[in-house]
Amino acid sequence: MRKKIKIETRKEKRERRHRRVRAKIFGTEKKPRFCVFRSASHIYAQLIDDEKGRTLIAASDREIKKTDKKDKKTIAGETGKLIAERAIKAKIEKVVFDRGGYLYHGRLKSLADGAREAGLKF
Repeated sequence: MRKKIKIETRKEKRERRHRRVRAKIFGTEKKPRFCVFRSASHIYAQLIDDEKGRTLIAASDREIKKTDKKDKKTIAGETGKLIAERAIKAKIEKVVFDRGGYLYHGRLKSLADGAREAGLKF
């Protein structure tokens, strides 16, 4: 009898990558985890203290006023700047980047670059 080959969905592959990344990354109050979630139409970012299990700061592209000429990458960059500004106000300068199993390009890279431009270090 032949062995069935299990075909993974795109979501399952991302979740497996995410588990692998999370095994190595841990956020503290001084150096929180910069977690990213990307949906088809929006991007969300938050700074998480894993020791206490709570979100310190959050931001999403829904908070940014969109004009019809902006693309998703530009909006993601602005979201990165927004979360970095909030983090610096809360006296957080260094973070550990958790890409959430997503590949580091496109909107994710734009978000990270925007956060670095605004002063976050990771």
